[in-house]
Amino acid sequence: MSKFPLKRTIFTSSPIIVSLLLSSCGSNVQTNYEKAGSKAPSSLSSSSQSNNPTQTNIPVSTPTNASNKKTIKAKGMYLTATSAGARLKHYIDLANTTEINSYVIDYKDDDGYVCVNSSVPAAKEVKAIDVRYDPEKVTKELHANNIYAIARIVCFKDPFFSKGKPAIAIKNKNGGLYIHNGMTWVNAYTKEAWQYNIDLAKEALSKGFDEVQFDYVRFPDGKKSDMVFDSTNNKKMYETIDDFLSEARKQMPSAVLSADVFAIICESPGDNEGIGQYLEYVGKDVDYISPMAYPSHYALGQIINNIPFKKPDLDPYGVIKNTLLKAKARLSKVDGHVPMLRTYIQDFDATWIGQGNWQHYGDDQVRQEIQAVNDAGYDEWFLWDPMNTYHEGALKKE
Repeated sequence: MSKFPLKRTIFTSSPIIVSLLLSSCGSNVQTNYEKAGSKAPSSLSSSSQSNNPTQTNIPVSTPTNASNKKTIKAKGMYLTATSAGARLKHYIDLANTTEINSYVIDYKDDDGYVCVNSSVPAAKEVKAIDVRYDPEKVTKELHANNIYAIARIVCFKDPFFSKGKPAIAIKNKNGGLYIHNGMTWVNAYTKEAWQYNIDLAKEALSKGFDEVQFDYVRFPDGKKSDMVFDSTNNKKMYETIDDFLSEARKQMPSAVLSADVFAIICESPGDNEGIGQYLEYVGKDVDYISPMAYPSHYALGQIINNIPFKKPDLDPYGVIKNTLLKAKARLSKVDGHVPMLRTYIQDFDATWIGQGNWQHYGDDQVRQEIQAVNDAGYDEWFLWDPMNTYHEGALKKE
């Protein structure tokens, strides 16, 4: 493929919310972040720095028909559709010789491409299909080697669906479609947008994937005053994202479902970032949530679990451990279903945050992050590198 989905937005230096992430390939990582409409990260920090959630003992529902679900303590990696199609043998060999036991593979990527020969009518209608691998072949080979297969579906950042169906896209107050970091987004308030992603999820499960992981399950982290939503149904943003995940659960009651979230929501109370993710609520209808706890994406000086991190990228162990400890403490006060945490950890260099603020992430840094996950009381994680150039020496041999 000519595109590497780089990843997502998160939390950096100022109180202004600007987004980061990532989509598009090429030889220069910094250029790719910018091409993705991304940035050099600059701004998503917890605006309140509060260490107390605004609500506790929140009643939530438990997913139904969960007793027969396949479960695994996932230690995995994110793979682009191209990697899954062209380098599958390498990744199978890696899983057979190390602690890796699962892969998250793009089904619909950051650019809105559906990366398989999909039969979903809406994917054909908006011409989103760009076949990069055969999902049935890939999942069959993974299962033959006892490897767990997770389909990643990027939800509401979707240039194909928003441009193909502009009536359900987020509009700009000055006219036309709202563009955030070079891309248009669908309006997450619209049930047609929900159904498209749910239909793709159902198809991915039918093709052999063990789990669906929803990403960009949120609103853009841009300037809200520039965004026009034709209808909000009198719902708050986080209520709408929760409703989408609830609908996905309703239509796939026995499926293993997960959602990626900004790690800053583990620190900030409520939906302070204005993206539709509220820690105590967002996981009520999924089995797992995955905070994207990349140290480089936190603000310089960010307070995490009462500890200030002057330069977070230089302390991967401390950032990861305290992010998860804070999330654990908050989720322990939730009544009802509480999702398991499987954090994404950093395996890339964040040169854009400025000299002296970043470090090279190699085997040692990745191992520190894995140790932090364990020391926080968890044993599941995914490595994230948009280029899929992982430091495999960090992995334990098995």
